[in-house]
Amino acid sequence: MKFNTKTIHGGQKHEQAYGAVMPPIYQTSTYAQTTPGGHKGYEYSRTHNPTRHALENAFASIENGNFGLAFGSGLAAIDAVMKLLKPGDEVISTNDLYGGSYRLFTKIFQDFGIKFHFISMHNATNVESYINKNTKLIWVETPTNPMMNIIDIKTISKISKKHSVLLAVDNTFATPYLQQPLDLGADIVMHSATKYLGGHSDVVMGALVVKDKALADKLYFIQNASGAICGPQDSFLVLRGIKTLHVRMQRHCENGREVALYLKKHPKIEKVYWPGFEDHPNHLIAKSQMKDFGGMLSFTTKGNNYQEAIKIVEKLKIFTLAESLGGVESLSGHPASMTHASIPKEEREKTGVVDSLIRLSVGIEDIEDLLLDLKQALG
Repeated sequence: MKFNTKTIHGGQKHEQAYGAVMPPIYQTSTYAQTTPGGHKGYEYSRTHNPTRHALENAFASIENGNFGLAFGSGLAAIDAVMKLLKPGDEVISTNDLYGGSYRLFTKIFQDFGIKFHFISMHNATNVESYINKNTKLIWVETPTNPMMNIIDIKTISKISKKHSVLLAVDNTFATPYLQQPLDLGADIVMHSATKYLGGHSDVVMGALVVKDKALADKLYFIQNASGAICGPQDSFLVLRGIKTLHVRMQRHCENGREVALYLKKHPKIEKVYWPGFEDHPNHLIAKSQMKDFGGMLSFTTKGNNYQEAIKIVEKLKIFTLAESLGGVESLSGHPASMTHASIPKEEREKTGVVDSLIRLSVGIEDIEDLLLDLKQALG
């Protein structure tokens, strides 16, 4: 089954009672039993729910995995992965990391005795020098948030397998439409399904996908025991969103390319970060492991002027100033004061998250309207 078909049919079956094409919303917390332990596969909705189960099957299908898990948020999904570890374990992660992930790692799990190394992964082989007997996990984002850095998943996978270390990839920006980390050797794929998978800015959810059953069983246990699950209504919304993922991503990529090219030529813009440019660091790796280059990009204004950046995002009209990304509507953000404010200023600026940096999530509106909006905001 090809990807475009998988988004609609992958892992799905028609509802048995009445043949409903879309899985019904099973808005129930519990299920009748004929005798203690005698049920039809569902006993309590924290553990299993038919609507969530359909969604988890869809997650697994589009990522070419065997097991999918749905959580109440992307951070809840990451939290579950971290609970595979114990005090004394070490994690290697990219230094250009989503602020919420960084906060979870440093403010929660670091206090539980887990050590984190935040390093540049521009050269993937750099990772190996940080691996020791305590290293249990490598955490990768690619493209990274918000600098759009590209990390070579296949090379890091070879290193992780050599040292028997788990490799997890946050695939939120790329989505499985553009990139499938499990096929490149990753052990775990994570999504903030709030973003492109849901696609309509109306739900908060996280996802994990794995191939290995033993690993899946550990994560299912954590999911059930910790209880950070999503409800059936949210499951239905994301399942519906996935069915149009392929057509939305095609337009996101088309519009993202046009916006990136426009900004690169603009006299007020210092630098545009978008992996589709031939001079973008690791462009060739992006080209080899991604189908296209996505709808996310960042840029800085000349002079690194904080007030100028704030003025631009406040003047944008179609690009809504808001947290999040990946919806059908275009969004703008100022990472230093919004998504990455939890990272200390000196750490942010080492990776390029300066005060003039603006991040755009390019939606699927008419491209002429988006370019006119940028033109008027840039003056």
